[in-house]
Amino acid sequence: AGVKIAFGTDTGVSAHGDNAQEFALMVKAGMTPLETIRAATINAAEALGRSDLGVIETGRVADIVAVRGNPVQDVTLLENVAFVMKGGVVVKRGE
Repeated sequence: AGVKIAFGTDTGVSAHGDNAQEFALMVKAGMTPLETIRAATINAAEALGRSDLGVIETGRVADIVAVRGNPVQDVTLLENVAFVMKGGVVVKRGE
């Protein structure tokens, strides 16, 4: 219907850290994996009025996660983050 969807939750019933399971639920509901990733990045930043977030670009906030594999082919890969950079500093590096 053309409505932008932003990834997020106000649920109080799931364990902290389990929210990545939402990607698969969004795909099951009819979104493509890429649309769910955009919902969690670009669209969420826009919904918050934060033009400094949501994209990887010089001069932006360097908060990045990476997974092993292609989440556009298998969105459940986002449930197992292998690499995290927060503010330009690596805080988790996979083996």
